[in-house]
Amino acid sequence: MDDSFDSYPEEFKECKEALMNNDTAAAAAKIQKYLEKQDNIPLNIAITGECGSGKSTFVNAIRGIKNSDDGAAPTGCVETTIEVTAYPHPNYPNVTFWDLPGIGTTRFPAHQYLKHVKFEKFDFFIIISADRFRENDVKLAQKIQKMKKKFYFVRSKIDHNIRDERRSQRNFNEEMTLKRMRDNCIQGLQQQGFEDPQVFLVSSFDLHLYDFSLLHETLERELPAHKRDALLFTMPNINREIIIKKKKAFQAKIKYFACLSALVAGVPVPVLSTTVDLGMMVTVVLKYVLGFGLDKPSLQRLADRTGVPYENLVAVIKSPLALKKINVDRLLKVISQVTVAGLLMVAEEGTRFIPLFGIPITMALSFTATYGILSFFLNSLAEDAQRVFEKSLGLETSV
Repeated sequence: MDDSFDSYPEEFKECKEALMNNDTAAAAAKIQKYLEKQDNIPLNIAITGECGSGKSTFVNAIRGIKNSDDGAAPTGCVETTIEVTAYPHPNYPNVTFWDLPGIGTTRFPAHQYLKHVKFEKFDFFIIISADRFRENDVKLAQKIQKMKKKFYFVRSKIDHNIRDERRSQRNFNEEMTLKRMRDNCIQGLQQQGFEDPQVFLVSSFDLHLYDFSLLHETLERELPAHKRDALLFTMPNINREIIIKKKKAFQAKIKYFACLSALVAGVPVPVLSTTVDLGMMVTVVLKYVLGFGLDKPSLQRLADRTGVPYENLVAVIKSPLALKKINVDRLLKVISQVTVAGLLMVAEEGTRFIPLFGIPITMALSFTATYGILSFFLNSLAEDAQRVFEKSLGLETSV
């Protein structure tokens, strides 16, 4: 890990400068400004394709909701999207998925399409097709390319194709079937002028299968660095790697919360022999719960989507912070049940940040305590997320 001074954001450097001048209020304000900015980084994702391609279902799936849920993008066999429609993520409103009208309809001819949808506001485009990518898909991709925007081809409804092939083929081979579908799409795009197109095979009803993980990795790699966490936290927990990445992203911010806690007037916590900002901790722990999908609405949506009973998902959760209303009293109760030795073990790693921030020795204990508590809570909730993920797939939990 790079702990050099230059690797930290400008607000960090300004915080250290303020502390050198004994201005703790200014230092706290700099850290607060940085954290608020991180929480409000906008990400606008355009989902488009021809009528009937499954784009609205994809919009719903990537937001973790069913087609029948309140706030879902309307779906159907006819063109249900007639205007550019915004669908914010239910837990992260700074991330918006835009359901765009079908390409090449009489209302929106291809040559007018990008102007109509105000393409410049989107970070990238996902172009969806339920079979081969057609002329209008290609025209749109070429126009997006000319305007220096990123686009990605997604072949949808793979589960339907696999089911049909399994029924009709005597010697069915799923791997060969997927390769044939991918090659078919790639060859069609090459014939229309794309030299080395990449096509992602996706089932909106089974995001953990096929190429959705690869799509996420590609988007993450090609997004500007400051927007990657915004994308990550909106992703459903479709594999263990995403949960691990979320945990690492949360962990990277703990030093800033610990610094903020040390700089403000906190609440005495007898078991810790110091004061910490419990109000701030409530906010942070709630972010962990929402980010890992351990709140009641998220777990209910997961149960509905996977068919695994809600009660079965809840049964594998061990943290007393999941599923509960998070407040100061609850945090105090949970902290009182944690051994000091346990907290010190996870807090030790945070002590290396104290000289980097320039935190006065009188505030070091509060910093260390906050770092340890938040790390402990994060570890336990991440383990719960892994258990819930495994249970949702019908696996025996190993965490």
